[in-house]
Amino acid sequence: MTTGSSTLPRARLVVDLAAVRHNVATLRAAAAPAELMVVVKADGYGHGMVEVARAAREAGAHWLGVAVLEEALALRAAGDEGPLLCWLGTPGEELAPAVAADVELTAYTPDDVAAVVAAAQEVGRTARLQLKIDTGLGRGGATEADWPALVAAALQARQDGHVEVTGIWSHLACSDEPEHPANDAQEAAFRRALAVAEEAGLRPRWRHLANSAAALTRPTSRFDLVRCGLAAYGLSPVPQLQSSAELGLVPAMTATARLALVKRVPPGSGVSYGHTYVTDRETTLGVVPVGYAEGVLRSASGVAPLLAAGRRTTVAGRVCMDQLVVDLGDAPAAAGDEVVLFGPGLTGEPTAEEWARACGTISYEIVTRLGGRFTREHVDSTQEDPAR
Repeated sequence: MTTGSSTLPRARLVVDLAAVRHNVATLRAAAAPAELMVVVKADGYGHGMVEVARAAREAGAHWLGVAVLEEALALRAAGDEGPLLCWLGTPGEELAPAVAADVELTAYTPDDVAAVVAAAQEVGRTARLQLKIDTGLGRGGATEADWPALVAAALQARQDGHVEVTGIWSHLACSDEPEHPANDAQEAAFRRALAVAEEAGLRPRWRHLANSAAALTRPTSRFDLVRCGLAAYGLSPVPQLQSSAELGLVPAMTATARLALVKRVPPGSGVSYGHTYVTDRETTLGVVPVGYAEGVLRSASGVAPLLAAGRRTTVAGRVCMDQLVVDLGDAPAAAGDEVVLFGPGLTGEPTAEEWARACGTISYEIVTRLGGRFTREHVDSTQEDPAR
């Protein structure tokens, strides 16, 4: 083990909140006149939910979106008071605290409506409720066949004074493929659901269908509100069509680690488990103290790019639980030097999208998985425009 006087963490995630604000402003302009919801579920896609939420509000995001109740209540506990939608629950969860905190809840079924009504009665206030129609994703929401019953239940609850129905929404399955026929089919189904609700006497203020990809590529899907998650963090939701830079977005997260050990090895040296990498010359190896316990994909083995010792290289051999190895060649390096796994890509470092391509996945997974023994810090870059 090599020790030194540096106080830098062995591995850290640095999140630039100026980049988040820049991205939110960019998305607001792209979606206008529709309002913007920034989705901060899953700890802000790994970026820090509370900090990202504050930055998003500062940049003009009218809404925040979360998946589960504890996320919504954590935001309220942190002082957030703006419109906040929660959409994923299971039977028997305690809804009263969310109703008391003015969190907007989502109903998929008449039973969901009944549960919200019971919570509203418990706390003695009108609950704010949105209805979700499954237009073809096959996840949460009422099917078209069940939709009239959900609308009827919500109308009855409204008539009884227990709920205010504020929105109707759905979610697209193939928006990252703008030409996919499912997009037209789902938008048509959404419009049919809106017509059914309106005919029954329900036309809430907020109608929303578009996620990041649709918000940027499908104007007809924007309605009153768009829900942007990935794009708010600066990552392209349509990387096969346009990069983050081409969309005017700046990736907010940089993942780094400090070399734990540097050593010279002879040619023919096997590296990491299984010796899937063998040196073809005398070379310098560097041990990077992060692995799959930190969320680094094991599929990054041998393929994921890194910036180390001033040059691009790749993970050498298999990713281990706590560490990975890089072949530094003859570049000068010392224990304690920084290795960049990925970042915005503005100074030659790899990006999360490059990691996603190398690992056969999507950038969502790259950023949301990281944690473990990484530390996370939030900075606010002094650049007036982080895109410059």
